Amino acid sequence: MAPEAKDALAKRYQALLQRLRAAERAFGKAPGSVQLIAVSKTYPAEDVRALAELGQQHFGENQLQDAIQKIPHLHDLDLTWHFIGPVQSNKCRDVALHFDWVHSVDRLKIANRLSQLRPADTPPINLLIQVNLQNEPTKAGIAPGAVSEFVKTISGLRNTKLRGLMAIPSREADLDRQRQVFLMLRELLDETNRALDLEMDCLSMGMTDDLEAAVAEGATHVRVGTAIFGPRQKPASNP
Repeated sequence: MAPEAKDALAKRYQALLQRLRAAERAFGKAPGSVQLIAVSKTYPAEDVRALAELGQQHFGENQLQDAIQKIPHLHDLDLTWHFIGPVQSNKCRDVALHFDWVHSVDRLKIANRLSQLRPADTPPINLLIQVNLQNEPTKAGIAPGAVSEFVKTISGLRNTKLRGLMAIPSREADLDRQRQVFLMLRELLDETNRALDLEMDCLSMGMTDDLEAAVAEGATHVRVGTAIFGPRQKPASNP
């Protein structure tokens, strides 16, 4: 990685971290309580390595073929990998083998396959349920009203650990409106925990444009890509 590109990456990363920590302070959250997931999809392994050298540990991918070509080059680093895109049933084996977290579970078939294909000698894979908060027909995720029954169905799967909920709301420019949508996800998590006597503890919500609102409403994970890595690159071609 060229020195000037590495310097630019470091400046963007530090600026984003400062923004995240400022949001934690502004909304009364403990310092460092919100986990930043650096969305590294389409960026090469050398970019991930450079960011890891700055202290970043959690990385998100949603293009599986690109990810499984990249991850082996970084096995010497202590990284945590999050799969954040739609999971197809024929991709479950690779997801179960290479990732520590899956943020986008919205079908029983996928949850079952991840459970079956996760190696028993590795830690359970952490699962988050993707919720389509605003019932948008073009987005994945289950309806809010179906979450409790879905959680009940998958909460006991072996080789998995059900951690919480994830959402990708439609874009809103107004902070108050952003907060209202994220509040829906937080309340849904609380209601589901109470109803089923569970202790799910994670809310994956918030990206570059709505990070502050997500932190305000209790996000435990925020997902940021371009604001850290710069303009999106084309995925590497398959060999």
